[in-house]
Amino acid sequence: MKDKEKWITGLVHQHEQALCRYARSLAGDEATALDAVQETFLRLCKVKPAKIQGHEAAWLYRVCRSRVLDLKKKEKPMQTLTPKHQAVLPAEGILPDESADQGDTHQLVNRLISSLPERQREIIRLKFQQNLSYREISEVLGLSESNVGFIIHSGIKQLRDQMQLAQGVQS
Repeated sequence: MKDKEKWITGLVHQHEQALCRYARSLAGDEATALDAVQETFLRLCKVKPAKIQGHEAAWLYRVCRSRVLDLKKKEKPMQTLTPKHQAVLPAEGILPDESADQGDTHQLVNRLISSLPERQREIIRLKFQQNLSYREISEVLGLSESNVGFIIHSGIKQLRDQMQLAQGVQS
């Protein structure tokens, strides 16, 4: 294999699953997410390695995010998920054999993260689900590193406060 092919293959192997999860969280559906990831890797094939060397992950996430947003624009407008509709949807979560407490906490955290503003939710997912650094997140979203840090800090504080309220109500 040539060097560029090895480089691309390595990046696909290293980032494909995480990019799919990220794209799914943005797109809300599997087909759009897979299309965006595929187009991301097609664009990777066209770029010179030296151009993105050292910040490959940030480049991949930025291109993937852009593709998801472009594909979503082409779709028909979606209705906002109301609490009434959300209540009848099957719950996402853990397998039945895992503990009930862990499942309840996991569902609560997901619900609370979903209640955050879109930008804050996306940044927190990039940090904690995709393990990107502040610098990589800033490159993906076009924000300063300090702004990313502030948004993460305020989001975590808001989540912590909401968790305490929710767990106080449940007790």
